[in-house]
Amino acid sequence: MNNKTYLSLAGFMVFNILMITACKKNLPKERLSLGSDSQFTTTQYQPVLGRNNLFSDNFFIGSSSVPLDFKIVNMRRFNGEPAPELTEYFPVQVWKTAYDGTEKSIAEIEAKRTTENHQLFEIRQHSGQFLMWSKANSNFVKAQPDSGYVFDVEVSNSGGRKYFKNFKLRPYKERAYEPSNLNAVTGQATTTGISPSIMSNIRGEKTGRYLFGSSDVEVQFKKNNASGNSLSFKFIDTLQQTIDPNMFAKTDWENLVHGFNMVKNSDSVKYDVAYPIPLASYQTKYTTGGGRQASAIFRYERQGFGNIQERALIGLNFSLFEPGNWTIIFWFKTERPKFTNE
Repeated sequence: MNNKTYLSLAGFMVFNILMITACKKNLPKERLSLGSDSQFTTTQYQPVLGRNNLFSDNFFIGSSSVPLDFKIVNMRRFNGEPAPELTEYFPVQVWKTAYDGTEKSIAEIEAKRTTENHQLFEIRQHSGQFLMWSKANSNFVKAQPDSGYVFDVEVSNSGGRKYFKNFKLRPYKERAYEPSNLNAVTGQATTTGISPSIMSNIRGEKTGRYLFGSSDVEVQFKKNNASGNSLSFKFIDTLQQTIDPNMFAKTDWENLVHGFNMVKNSDSVKYDVAYPIPLASYQTKYTTGGGRQASAIFRYERQGFGNIQERALIGLNFSLFEPGNWTIIFWFKTERPKFTNE
């Protein structure tokens, strides 16, 4: 091949490469699809005010291409009036660093949180999950039995946009603790307390029988109006006389809750805490599996019949959403526990 032919062939190849590159640059960008089968699987939302409520797995993507963009539009009260309480922005507390349960002080916990401005009911931009922030309360947000709110959702990508109409938002009134004895609609107590989550090998002092459930033991939540954030545990007998918490001698007091500056005396045991409890839905040594509730278990041992050692315990799985000074009371309604040996 002579030089002239070689140069011609090389020039032809360069020309083709330039043409292919230019054509690629001029190709229109691929448009994402917005499938007709994409839909929300839930259209009515009933969060409990006073706590963070996340509604997930509520959108079926179907044949739509991701990413999708979600936006709440036309939020209004059920009667059609504007709903500034849900369209304006309020300061809410968010985690800037993940909570993991190893924090050694309240200051360390608070250093992981910050304040941002958010609408109190919002949709996450790319997932379609709804979130009601704990800042929302029934002093200004309409709660059941009121009919609540109606809103629409816009879902879009480069393939177009689609509107889903007339979602219902019907919040429940606050329930500051769970398990709760408060009616979901009225917020009024239906009983004086709740049952322990667990009881084992606790015998009555008079009869020697095993105590069982709410018929023998009732758990009550009490809050005082003093300043500060604390959590106390207290035990009382049939006459509401104090039972010394030291009688539950096998309790792991240092790791009972994620609290600090423990004060234990013959009346109660108290911890300084950060709220809510638990602080996040994350499993730690202070929580149930999955981290949805705190788990406080009180233990003691005694020698039973035939010198058999009985390991006794009583405990509560619970959540507390409202800051303040709370006391959880275990009331032995029928008879005191038997702590002494046979």
